[in-house]
Amino acid sequence: MDESLNVFDELLVPCGADPAPGFYRDGCCNTSAEDIGCHTVCVQISEAFLQYSRFRGNDLSTPLPDFRFPGLNPGDTWCLCASRWLQAYEQNMAPKVYLMRTHKKALEIVALDKLKEYALDLN
Repeated sequence: MDESLNVFDELLVPCGADPAPGFYRDGCCNTSAEDIGCHTVCVQISEAFLQYSRFRGNDLSTPLPDFRFPGLNPGDTWCLCASRWLQAYEQNMAPKVYLMRTHKKALEIVALDKLKEYALDLN
């Protein structure tokens, strides 16, 4: 597993607990070479994003128990693939982001200034 650091190079804060997000379902947006999707951006799910994702062929609302995926609802926090977040950003459909909970590996795909535009945890 890659070192658990956020976009500010500080200790990664857990993204959530119920449902447990993350590639490892450990509550954090931790990643490694195994995580092909780079599930590193901690977001607050919105209804608009759920609709957008479903339209793009990735239904995040429907539970998939075999993959330990409970299905998401608006208001849930989740570790989203950095490339999917960027795609949604480019379509003005990106969900809000928790920077302290977003793994620094996301910065290899998404520029920090873009993430900051959608940040929920900047003062």
